[in-house]
Amino acid sequence: MISAGKYRAFLLFLFLAVIFCLFALPMFGKTFYLPFRSPMYYLRFDRTVLALLAGGGLALGGLVFQALFRNPLATPYTLGVASGASLGAAIALKFFVSAGSTLTLFGISIGITAELPWVSLGAFTGAALSMLLVYLLGSSRDSSSNQMLLAGVAVNFFFAGLIVLIQYLSARHDALQILRWTMGGVQNAQRSDWIFLAPIVFAFFLFLLFLSRELNIIVTGNSRAQSLGIDMFRLRNILFFSVTLMLGAAVAVCGPIGFVGLVVPHIARLLVGANHQRLVPVSFLGGGIFLAVCDTLGRIAVYPTELPVGIITGLLGGPFFLWLLLRAEQRLG
Repeated sequence: MISAGKYRAFLLFLFLAVIFCLFALPMFGKTFYLPFRSPMYYLRFDRTVLALLAGGGLALGGLVFQALFRNPLATPYTLGVASGASLGAAIALKFFVSAGSTLTLFGISIGITAELPWVSLGAFTGAALSMLLVYLLGSSRDSSSNQMLLAGVAVNFFFAGLIVLIQYLSARHDALQILRWTMGGVQNAQRSDWIFLAPIVFAFFLFLLFLSRELNIIVTGNSRAQSLGIDMFRLRNILFFSVTLMLGAAVAVCGPIGFVGLVVPHIARLLVGANHQRLVPVSFLGGGIFLAVCDTLGRIAVYPTELPVGIITGLLGGPFFLWLLLRAEQRLG
């Protein structure tokens, strides 16, 4: 565990790195653009801001779930956020975006307003409903954290099957759109996206800073928390539903980007220790930097085309996940 002085210096370094990412990364892509000289720079600027916010939010989501379930491999996507959001987006793409001005269900024609962000609304609703279903299936005062994790895995597989079914029954163009959305990405970012997401993510960040002491106690076990007068059932519910709303908002605007909530909190623990008063700001800043850099790599790695940022995080996160498994086996052995 590093000293307080080194921690403050590291936090300052991360903050300066965020500022650098914010203004420098938009210059890089298929073509190099300087600020104040091209509208393309400002499009990439909005994209970078969204990546910083979404990455920070996803990292905080992973940090909370790993603390709640005392499981280093728990992530927002383990509990069905990704599959729920993807199912909601798939339904929106199939029945609303591609249906034209009207949708016919059971012989009834329903008018559709094309201006509404149907995909984002569908993704947010799907993420929220999946987490609610996981909560209803796996949460009670007497249930263990493993029960909720198992419920999340079950919901994840069920929703993944429904997504494949919708793709199979869709026209080729609609199926491709659904597949593309499930890869995740910020390439279509608009200023309204990060303006919508910013207050939600920052409010959640401040909320976790306020509860950092309770998060430290949660990871020690239920008996320890109850001996200190903490109502674990109530606290778990508050954290669970607040992180669901934040993650639903993040996934609604950037799709299901995986592994950020797994990789960043673990790296933060290796660097600053297990104290959540330190982990929360480091994970927040580190998650934003990680996703913004991955998005930039996706812009330049396979010129002249682009890779969705979800592919980049998967390529980096997969080996890291295997390393965590091997590390856990070595500790047990």
